[in-house]
Amino acid sequence: MEYFLSCMLLIFLSIVTLYFLLSKFTFTKKSKIKLPPGPTPLPFIGNLLELGTKPHQSLSNLAETYGPIMTLKFGQITTIVISSPNMAKEILQTHDQLLSDRAIPNSIEVHDHHKHSMTFLPISPLWRELKKICNNQLFSNKTLDESRKLRKQKLEEILNDIHQSSLNNEAVDIGNLAFKTSINLLSNTIFSLDLVHSNDAVGDFKELVMNIMKESGNPNIVDFFPVLKMFNLDIQGIYSRNAVYAGKIIDIFKDLIYQRLKLREVQGSDSNTDMLNTLLNISSQNNTSMNLTQIQHLCLTLFVGGTDTIASTLEWAMAELLKNEKAMSKAKQELEQIIGKGKALEESDIARLPYLQAVIKETFRLHPAVPFLIPRKANANVEICGYTIPKDAQVFVNVWAMGRNSSIWENANLFSPERFLTSEIDYKGHHFELIPFGAGRRICPGLPLAVRTLYLMLGSLINCFNWKLEDGFKIDDMNMDDDFGITLAKAQSVRVIPEKICS
Repeated sequence: MEYFLSCMLLIFLSIVTLYFLLSKFTFTKKSKIKLPPGPTPLPFIGNLLELGTKPHQSLSNLAETYGPIMTLKFGQITTIVISSPNMAKEILQTHDQLLSDRAIPNSIEVHDHHKHSMTFLPISPLWRELKKICNNQLFSNKTLDESRKLRKQKLEEILNDIHQSSLNNEAVDIGNLAFKTSINLLSNTIFSLDLVHSNDAVGDFKELVMNIMKESGNPNIVDFFPVLKMFNLDIQGIYSRNAVYAGKIIDIFKDLIYQRLKLREVQGSDSNTDMLNTLLNISSQNNTSMNLTQIQHLCLTLFVGGTDTIASTLEWAMAELLKNEKAMSKAKQELEQIIGKGKALEESDIARLPYLQAVIKETFRLHPAVPFLIPRKANANVEICGYTIPKDAQVFVNVWAMGRNSSIWENANLFSPERFLTSEIDYKGHHFELIPFGAGRRICPGLPLAVRTLYLMLGSLINCFNWKLEDGFKIDDMNMDDDFGITLAKAQSVRVIPEKICS
């Protein structure tokens, strides 16, 4: 045991020595570069202590001192933090070509996910092909219109389940409801089936997704000191745990894909019009790089990225409406006038509901699902506003900070959908004050499906039911804290009792 500890100490000291040698070399090499301002880093650890337990808030506070573009040192890694729309435009549009690569966390390298996922692939022929498939086939308006009946059917089933809860005067956990709704809407769009049925199954799958998001968002020593990767060290166990979580989900998709392939062999064709059928047709063509492994990882990306972000946004929207009786009343009034009291929302209704659209935008502003977007990496030195973003630096765009900036938004911390009724600002990457899905070539390809799903769910929940808190709970006591990970989940789920509204 003593020998083992001595060896570990020797390895650690060697790593520290190597780190200082690398730091000295890097400092000498970049001494003439003018970095953006930032807090003075400590030896070895840099500014890691500045992160705290809620980095989106900590870095927002630092930006008030050091400005909308600032430099921090996280171990060996130079990090540039962007906190204003103008600076975000420089990163995501003006210099997009040099800043479109990804900073790959060690936790994402499990099962070689970063080599197959469009989210983390570098800009390359394979990435362009996957993007083209997503934009032109998977998430095109034509494709989504063809699958709208599936989403309508799943929505009706979930509304019936809520109705049963209302008859029994049972509270509904909005977080679990949102997750079950989003996962089955998504699984029917992709696989033409429910991925989860029982509440236990919902809890199991949600736990897997939440664990992946939390582990991937947790500060990881290996990411701050990449030299540790030379020794295959997983000091915090993040990589090992994520490998298990992701592996379980990939195995589910492998089984579903295998079943579909067997069905296609027996029938000679596939009558399904879902995304899986489209992907398998593409993979069977000789001139494509799409293969079964990439289909599995695309599904992993869509389900982990899509279900959690949609569920989180819906839960935040419901929480804000419950706390703001005036906003809830206006949303209900609009729905009653446009589509009729107590009726479920149709996708064709969305364009006629400006206040509901404003509610979603306001939720995106205050509670962006991914507070830093997905971090980028500079593939060359980039000059911005007299400063240099050095090659290999990672870049955070703090959309959470931008959404609560009082110089951009009046009464920035107030939930007020009215601010968007007279504004042309949208969330599609054209207006950098509101970019919950990112912007530029790396904008989230699933945006069209995500917003359709959000409108359907939120509009139907508030038009078909009234909601009240369980006995003993008051609206003012509702916990509005967030739980940091790659996504910002609500720290405490909202439990409310539905009351059916008759049409």
